[in-house]
Amino acid sequence: MKASVVLSLIGYLVVPSGAVILGRCVVARRLHRGGLSNFEGYSLENWVCLAYFESKFNPVAVYENLRGSYTGFGLFQIRDTDWCDKGKNLCHTACSALLRPDLKKTIECAKIIVKGKHGMGAWPSWILNCQNSDTLARWLDGCRL
Repeated sequence: MKASVVLSLIGYLVVPSGAVILGRCVVARRLHRGGLSNFEGYSLENWVCLAYFESKFNPVAVYENLRGSYTGFGLFQIRDTDWCDKGKNLCHTACSALLRPDLKKTIECAKIIVKGKHGMGAWPSWILNCQNSDTLARWLDGCRL
């Protein structure tokens, strides 16, 4: 009895109220339907890997980086300084639109970012965790696209 109460309390502490964490395969399907499979030569596995390391599949994640003077929005933690309406707005979208679980604006903006000179290298977490990984296939294991 006590153990179940303690576990319930821990669950409330770990997951914020109203949090929208998507499953790995849900993310893969939405990214696939949004046209990111092999977009600019990057496999869907790369995109799912990036989503995990940027937000742990949380499309409503907002991270304020005080040292870097930027805020990251959504599944891919797209930076406000360049990409949305709090900065240069190169994606022509509101930062709040990058927080929608349907991922439409997030995918549109990611396509613009990856077409740039750095490709997926625009995300340091992709370079560290996904680029040249020999285990990328695991990100789609068991997923029906």
